Amino acid sequence: MRRTNPDCSPALAARRSERAPAQGAPGAGRPGSGDGKAIATPRIWGSWVWLCLATCLLIAGCATQTPSATQPAPAGADGAPAGNIDFASIPDAVPRPEPLSRYGNPPFYEAEGQRYETLPSSQGYVERGIASWYGTKFHGRLTSSREPYDLYAMTAAHRTLPLPCYVRVTNLQNGRSVVVRVNDRGPFRANRIIDLSYVAAGKLGILPEGTGLVEVRAVDPRGPEPEPVPVPVHLAAAHNPLLFVQVGAFSSRQNAERLQARLQSSLERAVRIQQTPQQPGRRLYRVQVGPLDGVDTADQVAAQLAGLGLAETQVVVE
Repeated sequence: MRRTNPDCSPALAARRSERAPAQGAPGAGRPGSGDGKAIATPRIWGSWVWLCLATCLLIAGCATQTPSATQPAPAGADGAPAGNIDFASIPDAVPRPEPLSRYGNPPFYEAEGQRYETLPSSQGYVERGIASWYGTKFHGRLTSSREPYDLYAMTAAHRTLPLPCYVRVTNLQNGRSVVVRVNDRGPFRANRIIDLSYVAAGKLGILPEGTGLVEVRAVDPRGPEPEPVPVPVHLAAAHNPLLFVQVGAFSSRQNAERLQARLQSSLERAVRIQQTPQQPGRRLYRVQVGPLDGVDTADQVAAQLAGLGLAETQVVVE
């Protein structure tokens, strides 16, 4: 039986397609005397009935206004809100020291059959990969940190970073950069590294495509005001970072070459072997499919690899 993480958000519950068991409502006891003698008059009995009804209505109203953290997401596709938004007028999140949230920071949790270990600190974190976004379907629902998701706020979801923390996200295809506050868990679709709020995605310019190639870099709120990380000139000019799907890493080049030959035959795509910078006593040969022409192609390749029994893949952006 799969383990259910108690700190999951509704968005996480929806992605995992798991429904939590319903909680039973407390029942109302019948009024009566302790010695078997009827002491309640009809007027008193009526008061009890009205009191019980009022209490039930109050509980129902509260339940409607405050969704449960295990409540599944509403049916239907996610999307954008109605109306036009001036993304340029929305300021970035302002980093400030905060204590860790009481919720959403277990040492580890499971989602979609994968185990994730949360990081004790965001210090030094840098990663490149694919960003996605989430919008109206989850607006107003509780995040993993038990804060309501606000699609108009500069926030994001991450699988392992501590909640809350701050990161700078840079679009490697156009050079735009924003600072967001990470307060939720996700995304759990393969080969995605961060789920952005609607406005954060809008400021980065990834709404039309639905995804973007980004760099995510932790921001230390105790340090100086963060500056945008410059995008290399050849990336900003070409608007086309190189995209690969990494299949494995081997200490033996011979093993890497065997996998390379197998993949070239099965996928009929270019497959390269990248040697990591040599370190004392450690040399790895990484087998990577590509370069690929976009996120959709990377998803197709990842699905093909899973069909070959190679489900543990990673997107590499250069």
